Amino acid sequence: MSQTHQPTAMSVCPSCEEPLDAGDRFCGACGYDLSSEPSLSDGPSSEPVVAAPEAAEAAEVDWPDAPEPTSSDTPAPVHRASDLEGIESGGGELPAAVRFDDPPEGDFELAAPDPRTASPEELEAATPASGTKLCVACRAGQVDADGYCENCGHAQPRERDHMEQELGAVAAVSDRGLRHHRNEDAFAISSAALPDGFPAVVAVVCDGVSSATRPDDASLAASRAANEALHESLPRGTHPQQAMHEAIVAAAESVNALAQEPETAREHQPHQNAPACTFVGSVITRELLIVGWVGDSRAYWVPDDRTAPAARLTEDDSWAAQMVAAGLMNEAEAYADERAHAITGWLGADAYELEPHTASFKPDRPGVVVVCTDGLWNYAESAEEMARIVPADAALRPLHSAQVLVGHALDGGGHDNVTVAVLPFPVAQQGAGSA
Repeated sequence: MSQTHQPTAMSVCPSCEEPLDAGDRFCGACGYDLSSEPSLSDGPSSEPVVAAPEAAEAAEVDWPDAPEPTSSDTPAPVHRASDLEGIESGGGELPAAVRFDDPPEGDFELAAPDPRTASPEELEAATPASGTKLCVACRAGQVDADGYCENCGHAQPRERDHMEQELGAVAAVSDRGLRHHRNEDAFAISSAALPDGFPAVVAVVCDGVSSATRPDDASLAASRAANEALHESLPRGTHPQQAMHEAIVAAAESVNALAQEPETAREHQPHQNAPACTFVGSVITRELLIVGWVGDSRAYWVPDDRTAPAARLTEDDSWAAQMVAAGLMNEAEAYADERAHAITGWLGADAYELEPHTASFKPDRPGVVVVCTDGLWNYAESAEEMARIVPADAALRPLHSAQVLVGHALDGGGHDNVTVAVLPFPVAQQGAGSA
C-alpha cells in the first residue's frame, strides 16, 4: 500500500520571513502565495521535496520596486497604468501601453454612439425617425417592444407611471405613487362645444379596484367611454347632468365588457374576479358645475376667495359613509376604523347594482373644482384641508396646481396611486381647446 504524504506548514514566509500559522495558504503580511513553495517538514520525509519549475522561474522575475517612503509630507507620485512598463508573472514583456480608445476588431460595439463623446454629425446620423421612443437613460438607443433600450439595456418606465395633460382651462396629473408597482388610475380631460356656442369642460377620473382583475384596464376603459359619451351628448343639447348620468352608464358597460374577454378568464380561472373601478367626473360650463360619481373618488369645490367656505361635492360609496349616514358613528370614528375604505359601489360586472350619483350646482363666485382619487384625499380629507393645499392661483395655472397636489400626496407617503384634475369655474368663452 502506498503512503500519501501530507505537507506540513512552513515556519516563516520565504518572502518576508513573517511567522506563519498551520494551514496558511498566503502570507498575512505580504500576501505571498505559499502554495507555490515546497512544504517544510518538521521531521524526516521518506521522499525528497522538489520545487516546481514554475515557482523557480517566478522567483527570478525582476519586479519594479515601489517608491521608497520619505519623511516629507509630499505624497508618492501617481502614475497611470499606461505610463508603467509591466512584466507578466512568467517573465515575458507586456505591451508598451494599454489602449483605452478604440476596441480591437471584432469586439462588441454599442448600437448607438456615446452622446458624451460623439460628434454632432454622428449623433444626427444615429437619430431615429420621428415618433421613435428613445431611452430615458442614455437618450440614444431605441426602446424595443419589451420596454428595454437596444443600446444600453436599461428598462424603461411604463407610460402610465406618470401622466400629465393640459388643455388650457383644465389639467390633470396621475402618478403611480411610492408603494404600488403599477398605476391603476386613469383620467380623461377634454372640452365640447354646446349648442349656444359656449364650451363645456370635462374631466373624468377613475381608480381601479386593486383586488379585482385588470384594475388598470378597467379604469382606462371607463374614463375613455365616459369622455366619448359626454362628447356625443353635450353638443346635441342634452342637459349636462343627464349627460353625466349617461356617461356613467356607458363607463359601466365598458368595464362589464372586460369580464367577457378571454384575457380575464385566462388570468383568474377558476376563481374569476371581474375588473372593477370607481368613477368621478365633472362638467363645467359658464353657469353650471355638474358632478357624477360611483365609489369613493371625490370632487371638491375651492373658491378663489379663500375666506369663502370650500365644499366636498360628492358622498362616498363606502362603509364609513354608510355608518355616518345611519347615525351609528360620527365621521372621525368611522374613518378611523380599518373598514372605512371598503367601497360599497363600483363599476364592474360583479357590482350589486349600478347607482350613478349626479349633482348640479350654480356657484356664485369663481373657483376651481378638484376631481381626485383617494390617493390624494387621504392626505387632505376635509374640504378645508383641500383648500389649504390648493395653490392660490389654481384657476390661472391648473396644471401647476395638479402637480402641486400630486406632490403633496407623494410627500405624505404616496401609499396609493394619485390622480388629480383641476377645472376652473366658470369656463371662459375660448374654452379649453379640443379633445
